[in-house]
Amino acid sequence: MEGKRTDYSAWTHSQLRERIAELEGKLEEGNSQSLASTTAPTNLPTLPIAPYASHPKRGESSPPRVFDPSKYATRLIALKFAYLGQRYNGLEHHVNNKTPLTTIEEELWKALMKTKLIFPTTKDGTLITSADAEMSWLGCEYSKCGRTDKGVSAFGQVVGLRVRSSEPLHQRVPNHPTYTSDTQHPPTRKRSLDPDSPPADPPPPTRTVKLAGKVVEMEDIAMGDARPTNDPPRVKKPQTTRHNFSQTKSELPYVEMLNRVLPSDIRILAWCPTPPPNFSARFSCKERRYRYFFTQPAFMPTPGALGLSPPTTTTAASSSSASGGGGNPPRRRREGWLDIDAMREAAGYFVGLHDFRNFCKMDPSKQLAHFKRRVFRAEIEALRGRRAPVGFVGLPAFRAEAEGWEDNGAMGGLEGGGLDTEEKVAGESEPSEPVVYSFNVDGSGFLWHQVRCMTAVLFLVGQGLEKPDVVKEMLDVEKMPAKPIYELADDKPLVLWDCIFPAEGSESREDALEWIYAGDTPRPRESTKRDAWDSKKGPRGVMEDLWQSWRNVKIDEVLAGTMIGLVATQGHKVSDAAGQQHAGSKRARVFTGGNMAKPVNPYLPILARPRLESYEGLTARYAARKGLSKVNVAVAEDEANE
Repeated sequence: MEGKRTDYSAWTHSQLRERIAELEGKLEEGNSQSLASTTAPTNLPTLPIAPYASHPKRGESSPPRVFDPSKYATRLIALKFAYLGQRYNGLEHHVNNKTPLTTIEEELWKALMKTKLIFPTTKDGTLITSADAEMSWLGCEYSKCGRTDKGVSAFGQVVGLRVRSSEPLHQRVPNHPTYTSDTQHPPTRKRSLDPDSPPADPPPPTRTVKLAGKVVEMEDIAMGDARPTNDPPRVKKPQTTRHNFSQTKSELPYVEMLNRVLPSDIRILAWCPTPPPNFSARFSCKERRYRYFFTQPAFMPTPGALGLSPPTTTTAASSSSASGGGGNPPRRRREGWLDIDAMREAAGYFVGLHDFRNFCKMDPSKQLAHFKRRVFRAEIEALRGRRAPVGFVGLPAFRAEAEGWEDNGAMGGLEGGGLDTEEKVAGESEPSEPVVYSFNVDGSGFLWHQVRCMTAVLFLVGQGLEKPDVVKEMLDVEKMPAKPIYELADDKPLVLWDCIFPAEGSESREDALEWIYAGDTPRPRESTKRDAWDSKKGPRGVMEDLWQSWRNVKIDEVLAGTMIGLVATQGHKVSDAAGQQHAGSKRARVFTGGNMAKPVNPYLPILARPRLESYEGLTARYAARKGLSKVNVAVAEDEANE
């Protein structure tokens, strides 16, 4: 005769926990007779222990779980991410080419492997399961946009790849009945219930209901009333099906998952759930935008008469035009300060479709068909006020006082603005304190080191060592078919700012990809206070991580700058007459974007310098050495490598 079941609906939470602990102890000891004496007949088989085995004790390691990729769906997405490039050997990883520094791709690949988001294979098709294995993108449909060099940063780098998805694989299980979304439990043997028992009290809180259900299941095992092992698992909740699967809200939190395991100077910013068919981060990108940052003054100005540069043709011409052609003597520019207006004039010559062979690094192995690239914009802008670095703290949502701020989901106009410039300020070419400027250049594609070559020439113009129209002379490849020798601009201030993917067939320059940024969607689980955490602005979010990095170097800047100011005020004052007799014989210094200017004596103008071998000569010698009968490799105009 079957025993009467205990009604646990009226038990308190603490009573149920005590009952569970009691039953677990009896199950682990295998004392079936003791448990059967209170809940079941005495002729029960030995209780199964495995389903309710206790967790491993502290210090004991559980066996590793085997991850089966065949149980998961995959999807093609795009990732937008940012990184500071000083600690890395560039973006691209080359097989069998060990570098002293790791690459961005290696760190990204390790993070994707640790989170089990990609399932790469070796050349023979073997699945790679360890993040410490030899790096491979086979089977991931991987593509990258701009290949930044060592030391170069990116704030809008894009890659495309196939990743694991939370969308279920709809595989029908054979030899089992079909269960609909309304099915709560598969059919099992009915339990013995007392029809004369009084109606139950109102249901206790949810946690108590779950604990009561666990007690009943444990007693089912004790009574031998568990389901046969060949039955399908009990469905506790309706299964997510394809028709109600959200491509964003139901998907894995890719941004949060990867940012948890990536280094702090590499941050995933957004992901695109719906890239177009045949998407390639390299070939689908129709515009790339770069920014090169520098300060004004560019390097430490030399005080007194010794720091004044001798009048040059450039300064004399600009001074004459400024004074209306009068007889005033030309102004002498102090060393270290750049002529921003002259740089802007020179930058304007870059706009349009030009042959940039004199503004790139020659590589005959690429066997380029041509050097023509289209530049949409080339401007020099000052970063001031709220649009300056970390200037967002002046926006209403971040101010010290909350007056006048409304929480409408935006951040006081920060969205879509980012780091940009304010309106022009009168007299900005000669500020009384250091100002940060950026050279902004947007184009359809760029040659190897093209932006750094363009910037290097602009710095020469800004120092008064070259005229602005030197850019126009160098773009005329008929007059100058071979590149003159000049030094490349420093790598650290260069940033790949953004990559633009317009709609296919569109003439627009607007990005058409649907980006889901950090914090745009909540975590795809039941809503709780913990799940409402904002992965962008919340604790340990992207912004807080980057704030810590910024403040660390900002304090270094403040201390070093304060020390310079202190030293400048100590000792004897600088006399304008000091060094007057040596001013004419002083060596010129050339700024190339780094922390110091390099002395040269004498300075040789670009148009008068020795020139490299023409590209046609280089490619011909390379083809002869490699046994190539003709140019058989052509890189498209959308090539980019900075």
